[in-house]
This record gives sequence, structure tokens and C-alpha cells, in this order.
Amino acid sequence: MNTDGLIVVDKPAGMTSHDVVARIRRLAKTRRVGHGGTLDPMATGVLIIGVNRATRLLTYVIGASKSYAGTIRLGQSTITDDAEGEITAQTPAGHIDDDAINESLRTQLGEIDQVPSAVSAIKIKGVRSYKRVRDGEEVSLPARRITISRLEVLDIRRSGDVIDVDIDVTCSSGTYIRAIARDLGAALGVGGHLTALRRTAVGEMTLDAAATLEQLEERAPDVVSLPMAEAARRAFPQRVATAEETKVLRHGGPLAAAGIEGPYAVFDPDGMLLAIVSERGGKAKAEIVLAPA
Repeated sequence: MNTDGLIVVDKPAGMTSHDVVARIRRLAKTRRVGHGGTLDPMATGVLIIGVNRATRLLTYVIGASKSYAGTIRLGQSTITDDAEGEITAQTPAGHIDDDAINESLRTQLGEIDQVPSAVSAIKIKGVRSYKRVRDGEEVSLPARRITISRLEVLDIRRSGDVIDVDIDVTCSSGTYIRAIARDLGAALGVGGHLTALRRTAVGEMTLDAAATLEQLEERAPDVVSLPMAEAARRAFPQRVATAEETKVLRHGGPLAAAGIEGPYAVFDPDGMLLAIVSERGGKAKAEIVLAPA
């Protein structure tokens, strides 16, 4: 049974990421469980869970690019910028043509400054932004530099005064898809919010490799789908150490640089994962050592 590794979960709607972690702790019979990259309760899809030593890989998972399929409704604004919040304004959107929608979305492509949704988990002086909003405060968050590398319109559907726009997005960590919806509605003058969101990939880990919580229940306690070495191979460039280098790295010592853009994973000659390293100053230095000394 593999007790250290990652699980690619297909998160259901209605659960928080912390709810999923709590369920996995029970199934895997360990407290050492964490998640890499929060999904809102409304959202479904890829949520990466780390178990035992693999929780140390989650900091890299969180920074990976993400892909999503979502639906934006034009003609309605909500307090949360998604379907979980109350509607705050309605403006007929039926007059907006497809070209205007496509053109406005194109302005959000590339490296941009995006203002996160006020109802988010970002902390302001130690308090979550969403809590401040729910307590009646006016919250204004600073813009953050993010990158949207793909933003494609899959379908546009019209129903009375509202328009639903299906999109496919690949973006950097820290991007709010709710903010894309909000900003599209604002640019078109009719308001907008997100009505559906499904994360389809985190880095190289996709829905194809995901398991539902029901499937994990059936496998418990053997719930790890990507053992440590396999998880590292999916997430990082790779280097194989010699026997001598293995001894050095096991004790946290540096290796000679190999000219690999890091961070990258180093394996021993037998394929065991040793460490995640980065090169600087002509040396490959361990960021985390994962093999016992």
C-alpha cells in the first residue's frame, strides 16, 4: 500500500477544499493531508491532495498553471461574482453581439493586472476578505499580476435578457475566473458573474487521472493514486544521480550543476525520489530532501 503521494480528486460541488481534506484524512487514516490550490464550493474538478511526505510537494503544485471550463452569465452581477452570491444588479444584455463578447475577452489575454474578487480568501490585516465583506465592510483589493495564456469562447447562448458564455481558460496560479466574468460584464456595461466552473487540469495532472470521493471510499485506505516518484515525474524535470551523488544529496549536500532549469526532481539510480533541487551559484542545492539519510 502506498502511503506517501498525491491524489487527483474530482471535487464535487458543494464541498470546500478543506471538506475534501477532512474526508481524505479519514480514508487514508493519517492527519498529514493537505491540498494544492483551493477550489470554491461551487466549483468541481481537479483538486490535488498530498498525503504524508507528499504534502511537501504541494507548494510546487500550488504554483502550477491551471485550466478551467466555465460559464459566464452576462446581464447579472452578484456580490460574490459567482452564482453563490445574491444578485446585486440586472441589466438587459440581449443587444450585445458575439463579436463584442469575443473582443472584450481578448483584452484579458496575456499578462494583465487583475483585481481579485472581494469575496475571496485573501487576508487583509489577518482577516479573510470574504469575512470583511460579510461583516458589511467595503473591501478594495489591489490588482495582482497574472497571466491568462488561453481564453477561448466555446459557446454563446441567449435567453431573454441574459447571455451565457462558455469559456475554456488556462492561466497562472492566482487567477480568479470569477474576476474574468466580472470584468467582462463590466466592460460590456451589463454586469456578469460565473455560473459554473470546472477545473480540468493542474499542471500536467488532468481529469483523466482524477477519482471521485466515492471511488476513493471503495479503495480506502489505499487512496494514493500517484506515489511520490511518479508524482515528481509528472510535476518536475528530472535528473538521475550517481551512487556518490545520492549519498551527498541524502544528507542535504549540494551537487554540481547540470544546467537544468529548476526546480527539478533528482532520483537515485534505482528510481527512488531523493530531493527537489534548484541550481544557483554553480551548485544544485536541495530545496527539500525527500529520501531518508
